Amino acid sequence: MRITNKNGAVEVTDFGEINLDLTLDCGQSFRWNKTGDGEWSGIAYGKSIGVRKTKDGLLFFGTDAAEVNSLWAHYFDLTRDYDKYLQVLSADEAVRGAIERYGTIRILNQEPWETMCSFIISACNNIPRIKQIIEKLCACFGTPLPDGTYTFPSAETVASLTEKDLSPIRAGFRAPYIISAARTVSADGGIFDRLRCESETEARRELMRFRGIGKKVADCIMLFSLGCDTVFPMDTHVIAAVASLYPNGLPKCFEVFPGLAQQYVFHAHRTESQRDSVRQPSQGGR
Repeated sequence: MRITNKNGAVEVTDFGEINLDLTLDCGQSFRWNKTGDGEWSGIAYGKSIGVRKTKDGLLFFGTDAAEVNSLWAHYFDLTRDYDKYLQVLSADEAVRGAIERYGTIRILNQEPWETMCSFIISACNNIPRIKQIIEKLCACFGTPLPDGTYTFPSAETVASLTEKDLSPIRAGFRAPYIISAARTVSADGGIFDRLRCESETEARRELMRFRGIGKKVADCIMLFSLGCDTVFPMDTHVIAAVASLYPNGLPKCFEVFPGLAQQYVFHAHRTESQRDSVRQPSQGGR
């Protein structure tokens, strides 16, 4: 990986490949938005940043080389050799087609409390509404940044709130779960460090003790913020994809990186669904 200053921005090259659009808009994180000129703007770890895909790599705005090296390279998982994982996953025909179609999806390394709260909000929800609720949460209770955006509120801040305080964000039945989780995390400042050191089974069990966190949400927290890439999160879409593509069980090649395989399974299924809708337009699309 090479990091260089370039016309007031910072360029990262020699790290492999990334489908930036899909990585930032496939349901891993909910605080990224694409602007008209193809740049993605987002807030993570209390910092606002812009990023754009270039021919040679990624171009970062609003940061410096030291911060890219210490934070954003990790956030975008740029130091991991994805080619070796994709080569193994390509043994499966459906995933190979998705890799050829979509390129490299990278798994983001996010802040654990934000990830926990975001995926509690994601329950029985769709991405546009999830993003809307989270933006309202940040605007109401986060810290303002110089560019007019807001940080994600800390667990301590949310722990001090009531359900009535949260009513403007329109989180519905999720409001008490958000507050309960914040109070637990606030009271146990080392919880996420401890979870990182536990086995997959133990970490999942502890996360599922939180109100509003089932297996799927626990697995998403583990995959997207705790470095546990052995999980295979299963929401209704992925369950449908697995039933359609793998009625006899997941292929052995998925064991190399189940969390990454899960991303491609969904998109492989979506691709096939789109093809079916073209072949049989009278039956409608997904």
